[in-house]
Amino acid sequence: MLSQPIHRDSLLNAKFVSSVLVIAILFFSLSLSTMAMGLITLGIPPSPEEFWRILFFTLVGVVYVGFWLNLSILFSVRFRQPATSALSAISIWLFFSVFFNMIVELIATWITPTESASAQEWIHYGEKILWMQRISPSTLFSEATTTLLMPKVRSMGMITEDIYSIIPNPLPLWQSVLLVWPQLTGIVAATLISFAISYVLFMRQEIRSR
Repeated sequence: MLSQPIHRDSLLNAKFVSSVLVIAILFFSLSLSTMAMGLITLGIPPSPEEFWRILFFTLVGVVYVGFWLNLSILFSVRFRQPATSALSAISIWLFFSVFFNMIVELIATWITPTESASAQEWIHYGEKILWMQRISPSTLFSEATTTLLMPKVRSMGMITEDIYSIIPNPLPLWQSVLLVWPQLTGIVAATLISFAISYVLFMRQEIRSR
């Protein structure tokens, strides 16, 4: 890099793109290897729709990991000490993975309607809790993967899995993809926002020789 100078943005772009490519190759290789092992062990090949569902599931996994990768790049640009940036990224991950649901449950107990509330108020209450949970990228990823791997899931609202078992006709693949499109869009949007912030911070940093 010192003998052949490059543009500053090329360094950040290559850091993100190369990492995502490595993750994508790893994830797709593991998915294909798992399907091959299942075929060898069981002798039952997956149907074309099952094959594409697994590939879409792998793609969602790559996008989800790409979000956390971009967030770690943002902290590495913001903080000069590697330990500080690593601890910050781990703290954010622990917050959304463990403590965020506890906070949502605590808020849910505070705003629970009374027993005399109408059905419309209970539905509105459930929708508010659901939207608060969807602030977490982990919830978006869980909803997307559950819908892709379970064709009987026909809605992302307040419907239990017991109702899904009553419905005889599963959704085709393209309808499942349309159903999880908002969740996938949310994860991609969060990834782009993190990359844009890290890009601006990196380009505005002053480079000094030490």
